[in-house]
Amino acid sequence: MTTTEESPARPALTPLRQARERFLTGRPLPDGVPDEIVAAWRRARFFGVRHDLTEPSEPLPPARSALLTAARPVLERLAPALASGQSSLVLTDERLRVLWSAGSGPGDEKCHDLSEQEVGHNSAALALRTRRRAEVHGPEHFLDLWQDVSAVSVPVLAPENGQVLGTVTVACGLCTGCTPHPGAALAEATATAVEAELLARSRTTERVLLDAFQRAAARPGAAVVALDGKNRLLSDAAAGMLSPGAVAVLERTAAANGSGRDDTDLSEGYDPCEPVGASEPTRTSEPYDLSEPARPSEPCDSARSRNGSVAFDLELPDGTGTAHVTPVRHEGAVIGVVAVVEPPADEAVRPHAQHPRVALAGRSVPWRHATAKAAELARSREPLLLTGERGTGKTALARELLRARGDLDPVVVDAAEGPVDEPGIWATALAGGHALLLRHAERLAQADVAALNSLLDERPDAPLLLTFTPGTPPGPCLQRLLDTLAARSVTLPALRERPDDIRELLPELAPKPVPGRPPLTWTLDALRALERHPWPGNITELAHLVRALAEHRQVAGPVRRTELPDLVREGPATRQLSPMELAERTAILESLRSHGGNKARAAAALGIARATLYRKLRGYSL
Repeated sequence: MTTTEESPARPALTPLRQARERFLTGRPLPDGVPDEIVAAWRRARFFGVRHDLTEPSEPLPPARSALLTAARPVLERLAPALASGQSSLVLTDERLRVLWSAGSGPGDEKCHDLSEQEVGHNSAALALRTRRRAEVHGPEHFLDLWQDVSAVSVPVLAPENGQVLGTVTVACGLCTGCTPHPGAALAEATATAVEAELLARSRTTERVLLDAFQRAAARPGAAVVALDGKNRLLSDAAAGMLSPGAVAVLERTAAANGSGRDDTDLSEGYDPCEPVGASEPTRTSEPYDLSEPARPSEPCDSARSRNGSVAFDLELPDGTGTAHVTPVRHEGAVIGVVAVVEPPADEAVRPHAQHPRVALAGRSVPWRHATAKAAELARSREPLLLTGERGTGKTALARELLRARGDLDPVVVDAAEGPVDEPGIWATALAGGHALLLRHAERLAQADVAALNSLLDERPDAPLLLTFTPGTPPGPCLQRLLDTLAARSVTLPALRERPDDIRELLPELAPKPVPGRPPLTWTLDALRALERHPWPGNITELAHLVRALAEHRQVAGPVRRTELPDLVREGPATRQLSPMELAERTAILESLRSHGGNKARAAAALGIARATLYRKLRGYSL
């Protein structure tokens, strides 16, 4: 049962002991047994825990525990005070494996795992689950050997993110009527002291990593990255050189060398390149040791190690270059890595020109919402209208929807290519079982729109897909067509409304490289510039840029920001909008879409004057 600052009244233990006996023998339980205790007993039975367990299993303790390393000074100061009493102090990790114990509390001398799967209900498992101080007394436990034990547990939280790292438990003989548990203050104080020690160590290692980064980045123009699995520091040169894929490889390398890892692990067959298919790293030097003051004159790649750990060269993906990775050591443990990146030698690279593939990539909420709605409507093979600004991917999505439902041979009519000579071809195609894809419905002549309206009057379930780009106010005939299809229409978001999708669109839009040549990749700086650009031409404009770069680049490696067109490289001149302004801008865009671009109707729907709408459109550069 979880306690708070004011612990609730606990059930009387004698009736609870009798209820437990009835539960174990399969007899009906009396009224008044707390539901959470009955649920805990049932979980223990489900896990197959024996109530008469006398020799709990002994799991292998973790080879190295950062929690125990930080907690040991605190616990060892408390251990002498526990030797003469009748209580015990236990530290577990996040899996409830016992890392350390001291004292002489009853019933806990053989337990090395306090998870419910091993020993049933107990205070440590409850504290871990609820993230609060928790108490369990006598018959609330499932095991026989804890029937005369009262225990209180407190979770230990990581100072950086609040993640539960383990628990501190104080156990003593059964204490009836004690609220809170007499060891609650000790458990709380111990957990607080351990968290303070974790925070101090975390800050120390961050300072050490920063020191290593600054030393390596002292050379002007050096491309340096420092990582420890939680923090990432990049010099300006590194941000302009590295692609996201290269950064991900370095992140995995830092995690593999992770904080608290024994240095000897690095020299025993560790291959940080294996997950990404690169070659065996070449070890060339020893790790930074920043537990002693650094000598300014000492080169970064010649720092000395006391135990033989070495650095290595790592080939990065995407043609980025080679990273000289050096482990950063503090107090005998590797806490992170510093990587100095050398770009590849420039060489002419001219990928084979090819039309970009269909670009339907994207995970942003606006895109997923629009495509999911379109896919749902397209299943019925009834008419479907796709609207949106030019270049938003309406035709690509229409073709994908047709392919997905099995319409592999649709009749395609593009009104932008000129007047439709024979509107009767539509009826002929539909009569033959073919789907009809009509592009640029806004370009249809009035006679063609009238013929299409008549066709839909006769066949309201025709397998027809139309794309429509709002612009000038539609005439009455076209407006009737739009009204007919309004219930089955989907508006695709503009690219500026889904900048998070640009990273997924780029590989879809890039031409296929020549065999043996790396694909087109991008530095972080270049990606940020692409994501900030408003893209008035949407995906079509982005595709033209990608194709031009692929055809005319003369250098290897990721595309850098300096290679982008001036307008894209320099970014929009407009100021950053506040969250309220972004919400207002989105509402205006949605209203304009709903009314086919008609500003008077959009203003009326928003409840503002038309002049106000025009002023806001200018302010938001719409």
